[in-house]
This record gives sequence, C-alpha cells and structure tokens, in this order.
Amino acid sequence: MDKLKKVLSGQDGNNDDLNILQAANEASTLSWGNRVKGFIGCFLLGVVCSVMGVCLLWIPRIGFILFIVFYTFGNICSLASTMFLLGPFNQLKRMCEKTRAFATILMLLCLALTLCAAFWWKNFGLALLFCILQFLAFAWYGLSYIPFARDAVLKMFTICVK
Repeated sequence: MDKLKKVLSGQDGNNDDLNILQAANEASTLSWGNRVKGFIGCFLLGVVCSVMGVCLLWIPRIGFILFIVFYTFGNICSLASTMFLLGPFNQLKRMCEKTRAFATILMLLCLALTLCAAFWWKNFGLALLFCILQFLAFAWYGLSYIPFARDAVLKMFTICVK
C-alpha cells in the first residue's frame, strides 16, 4: 500500500527540487484514508451528476440546459476527483505530459465550448455536438492512463473500417 501511495503521489524515486506547489501539496493535512474518501466522494458526485443530467434531458423546455450543466459539472467532478489521490500539482503535471497534453486540451476545450454553445450562443445543436465530443475526449484522455489502450482502440477501428 505504501508503494501505491508513493507512486500515486509522484514520490516514486524522483528527488526533484521542491517548488512552492510541491511544498503545498506535501503539506496537505489530508491523510491517505481521507484522500481515498475524497476521491470516491468526488468521483461518485461526478457520476451522479452525469446520470442525473441524462435523466433531466427529457424535461420540457429546460431539460436540455439542465442536461448540459449537470453533464459538464459531472465530468469536471470526475476529473477533479483524481486530485485527491495525486494532489493538484502532480495531477496537473500528468495532464500536461507529452502523451496526454493534446487529449487534455481537447477535453477542456470541449467542456468550455459546450457551456458557450448552450448559454452564450444559444445553439443547442452545437451544444449537443460538443457534449458528444466532450464524452469522446474524456474517454480518450482516460485511455491515456492505461498502457497500450489507445493503440488497441486505434487498431480496433482500423480493423472495423477495412
């Protein structure tokens, strides 16, 4: 368990110089048990919000707005849940790694564009398109944490296309 805790917190043998964000991350008052509870709570809140958004989609007139708000908030909560395990600095560092930087930018861009399309531009067809892209970008981002998962998905699609 200690090895898992060290790997998830980014202390797997790297003795880099501490900067302000790392020092703040290490000075966290949360114990490992509280971090796991925070992760589970935040992740479940994200899942519940996403599912609730889909259920609210069928309410006349305001259902689509509620869907966009709850679905996007659910994705943000699910993404933020890993900050409890890794700490904010390590999470941001991993999000910006070369292998997942494009997926991170695409996912955050889709989150923002979904809300812009719904509230600013008032174009619900475009908002729905961005919701779908948001889902795909979040899935692609999640696959970046599983070794060779992206390669397997790409290979599966190339086989299906042939």
